[in-house]
Amino acid sequence: MNYGEIINKAPPVMGLVNYEQTCKEFSWEAVKEELSGPDNPANRVNIAYEAIDKHAQSWRKNKVALYWEGPDGACQKYTFLEIKTLSDKCANMLRSIGVKKGDRVFIFLPRLPELYVSLIAIAKLGAIAGPMFSAFGPDAVRDRLQNSEAKVLITTQELKERVDTVLWELPKLERIVLVNYRKEYELEEKDVCYATLMKDASGRFEVERMEQEDPLYILYTSGTTGKSKGITHVHNDMISHYITTKWVLDLRDEDIYWCTADPGWVTGTVYGVWGPWLNGISSYVYDGRFDTAKWYEIIQTYKITVWYTAPTALRMLMKAGDDLVKNYDLTSLRYICSVGEPLNPEVIRWGLKVYHLPIHDNWWQTETGSIMIANYPCLPIKPGSMGKPFPGTQAAIIDGKGIELSSGQHGLLALKTGWPSMLRAVWGDEKRFSEYFSINGWYATGDTAYR
Repeated sequence: MNYGEIINKAPPVMGLVNYEQTCKEFSWEAVKEELSGPDNPANRVNIAYEAIDKHAQSWRKNKVALYWEGPDGACQKYTFLEIKTLSDKCANMLRSIGVKKGDRVFIFLPRLPELYVSLIAIAKLGAIAGPMFSAFGPDAVRDRLQNSEAKVLITTQELKERVDTVLWELPKLERIVLVNYRKEYELEEKDVCYATLMKDASGRFEVERMEQEDPLYILYTSGTTGKSKGITHVHNDMISHYITTKWVLDLRDEDIYWCTADPGWVTGTVYGVWGPWLNGISSYVYDGRFDTAKWYEIIQTYKITVWYTAPTALRMLMKAGDDLVKNYDLTSLRYICSVGEPLNPEVIRWGLKVYHLPIHDNWWQTETGSIMIANYPCLPIKPGSMGKPFPGTQAAIIDGKGIELSSGQHGLLALKTGWPSMLRAVWGDEKRFSEYFSINGWYATGDTAYR
């Protein structure tokens, strides 16, 4: 397949149908009204209300919000109403140990249901979440907890052993909430048991109404030099989360959606938690290692319809061979997206052959907070291309002085500032934050590209 080949696909009957027309008519304010409505007093918001409570109070209350499967085959499912109750209890539990609006609560968990409940609860309380990969070692955990001055850490007994080696360097950490705590372990001074506190907590919590610019979460991303940067996002990000999920991932109410990313990565937070639930979609989560046969079994068993994954995973599936695919019924799949690194044309060609579907690549960063450039269901795919800017955003190829370059010229990929999910801070480092906007009016992505 050469890079000039165009893959055409019939336009969708829902979602983003006409890209050019939508770009002309698009308004972020109109999207905002789909979420909180024009009657929202003083523009107070809370993403957790929009993602969970609103659905729990509607006809979706008994709809499954989360299908969860563990590495041992254990399966659980939770409705929107059940997630609301659990997150209300968790918010009350966190409040009981001293967490208040603006406090940082970090999560160091495998992809357990408690991770997702905790993210919702932290937002309800008005605190700031910090999801971390469960694969992190002691130094990475210490750096994040130190920089953020986290007040509470939610983790497991096993993962806490890594934290214990650096605990003496974390004087601001007041409490460690242990999920799946086993009684044979003695609780130490800062430890509390998640299950015990949840049992005693009320299942009713009044969601904190937030300013649009109040911080929601911090995710750390590696810089070219120095320590990781604490990229800070706000509740107003929900506007971008909601509409990019709806149009780029083409999610519909009847879908069963699987985002394979861990919430320690921005894709797993934005499109594994907030985006689908803002749209009232049923999501699947697998807390196990990558395995080609298992992944196909998941799609077959849960009848996954929309699948958002990474090029590395797709290349590993391709390496496993075409014959393996024939052992599974994957006909439920209707849409596949990919993100995280360049998607080579060979994988797109292979996907067409074995899945009978094109794979839609898209581009964004931790800093952008949502998908910025994408291949859309209503447009043909040009393999090797990231696609087109999302409606309401402006992308350009510029030189170091901010001058736009003509087609075919390599330069810096930049975005006009002002979209809702743009980073609001680098936690505790104004200098590093300002470096992103050193070219007046532009966010400098650090990537090179050509049009």
